[in-house]
Amino acid sequence: MTSPAKFKKDKEIIAEYDTQVKEIRAQLTEQMKCLDQQCELRVQLLQDLQDFFRKKAEIEMDYSRNLEKLAERFLAKTRSTKDQQFKKDQNVLSPVNCWNLLLNQVKRESRDHTTLSDIYLNNIIPRFVQVSEDSGRLFKKSKEVGQQLQDDLMKVLNELYSVMKTYHMYNADSISAQSKLKEAEKQEEKQIGKSVKQEDRQTPRSPDSTSNVRIEEKHVRRSSVKKIEKMKEKRQAKYTENKLKAIKARNEYLLALEATNASVFKYYIHDLSDLIDQCCDLGYHASLNRALRTFLSAELNLEQSKHEGLDAIENAVENLDATSDKQRLMEMYNNVFCPPMKFEFQPHMGDMASQLCAQQPVQSELVQRCQQLQSRLSTLKIENEEVKKTMEATLQTIQDIVTIEDFDVSDCFQYSNSMESVKSTVSETFMSKPSIAKRRANQQETEQFYFTVRQGCCW
Repeated sequence: MTSPAKFKKDKEIIAEYDTQVKEIRAQLTEQMKCLDQQCELRVQLLQDLQDFFRKKAEIEMDYSRNLEKLAERFLAKTRSTKDQQFKKDQNVLSPVNCWNLLLNQVKRESRDHTTLSDIYLNNIIPRFVQVSEDSGRLFKKSKEVGQQLQDDLMKVLNELYSVMKTYHMYNADSISAQSKLKEAEKQEEKQIGKSVKQEDRQTPRSPDSTSNVRIEEKHVRRSSVKKIEKMKEKRQAKYTENKLKAIKARNEYLLALEATNASVFKYYIHDLSDLIDQCCDLGYHASLNRALRTFLSAELNLEQSKHEGLDAIENAVENLDATSDKQRLMEMYNNVFCPPMKFEFQPHMGDMASQLCAQQPVQSELVQRCQQLQSRLSTLKIENEEVKKTMEATLQTIQDIVTIEDFDVSDCFQYSNSMESVKSTVSETFMSKPSIAKRRANQQETEQFYFTVRQGCCW
């Protein structure tokens, strides 16, 4: 046999309901605390961003001033009276062009970093201030809305509690009325059964006395049955009334229960999410996005401006040409480098002969002199060819030394996950002191050999 269902008592149901409501109330309190904390974190983050960009603006301005001083120091030198002629004569030479572009690039970077500092102070920081003010104001309003939503939810829970208590009360009255009705029905059945037994047990007597007794007993039984029937009718009416009230109360409770669950679901799934999205977060991420994109735009334009200046310098570096500079220099100082006038034969005392004379006995001497010169020239030609090859090889060695591509330092700007700069192979080898000393010694030795050979060369 199945065990009878165990029904919870009113106190147990109320206790469970109170526990559940207390948990919800505690959750609601923690939600507000969590939102408060989130707002404080946002305000602190925005304050940190303001402090960061304010300090960065100071650094950028200091850097700009230092660059300006550096550029002006050397530009003032080129503007001096002493160097005006030098600048006028040398501005077309490719090394001087590189130097001027380098100074212009420093001034350009100085202006760009001043602009960057101004953008930080007068554009980006005010954006963060505005976002912070908006966040605080919106959170205050959101908190009021959230508190109202929580109050409405607690009101619904309290109404459910009241409806549930009413349902319990009417249901208890209905059960009590049903119990009393059943008791009356049992009494009625018992009274009817008792009357039947008494009639069956009665013994015959004289007709008159028997008739009187029967009439009296019937009257008594009828009176008792009527009382029981009347009591039963009252209890039936009471039960019907209480049963109807209980049904209505249960219906109200079920409807309130459905409405309460719907309200709880709406608050947790929709209202709470909307409160965070449309109130607390209203415009925060979008405004922060715009502020940081302003920073990115400034930095990228700074980089682009720097690249434009570096491209101009790179173009000038590519155009470094010793041959063209030599030609320009000789053209600018044509009176210095142009060949002098030929030496003319100056006749002495009216001697007008200006050509070689091969008359005897001078002819044989000239022929012998010519042969000696031709022999000497052949020997010198062979020697000079050998020397020329040696000079060309030595010059190529020097050029290889001075044109080695040791300028790539990209490895120095490769960063690991720990953000520590990785040392480049160039830095470890070429720029090391032993390597520099060795290269310098080789270069100077080769140069010395080259000029020694050149001094001994005769063309």
